[in-house]
Amino acid sequence: MILLRKIKLKFCLLLLTVFLIFPVYAQALQSHTAPEGIYVHQLAHIFFIASLCYLFWDIRRSAFPEKGWRYLQLFCIFMLLWNVVAFTGHWVGDFIQPNDIIKESGHLSTRMIAPFTPTKLLYYFTKLDHIFSVPAIFCLYLCLHSLYLTAYKGEEENK
Repeated sequence: MILLRKIKLKFCLLLLTVFLIFPVYAQALQSHTAPEGIYVHQLAHIFFIASLCYLFWDIRRSAFPEKGWRYLQLFCIFMLLWNVVAFTGHWVGDFIQPNDIIKESGHLSTRMIAPFTPTKLLYYFTKLDHIFSVPAIFCLYLCLHSLYLTAYKGEEENK
C-alpha cells in the first residue's frame, strides 16, 4: 500500500515537472473554431453569471455575520464583472478582422493595427479582464482564510 502511494506520488511529480518544462503539451488553451464552440462558451458565461447572482443573493438573505462572507460577496461581484467583460470581449471579437491584430512572436507581443475604431478599442479593453479576475481570486482567498480562522477559534473555545 505504501509502495503504491510512493509510485503515485512520483508519477504525479513527473507529470508536473513535464508540464512545467514543456508547457506546450499541457493544452491549456482551447480555441473555438466551429460556431458551436463559442455558443457553448458564451452560454457558460451566462450560467456562471446567474449562479454568482444567486450565491450573492443567498449570502445577503442569510445575513451571515462573519467577515469572510462579505469577502465572498466581493468575490461574486468581481467575478460577475469579469464574466460580463469576458462575454463582451468574445462577442466583440467576432467583429474584429484577423488582419487587425498582429502577433509577431506570440501572444505577449500582440499589436493592434490603426485606425482605431470604437469596436477595436472595446475589444482591447475587454482583453484587460484580469483587472477583475485577480481581485476576485484575492477576495476568495481572504474569504477562505477568514472562515478558516473563525472555525479554528471555535474549535479552540470548545476544548
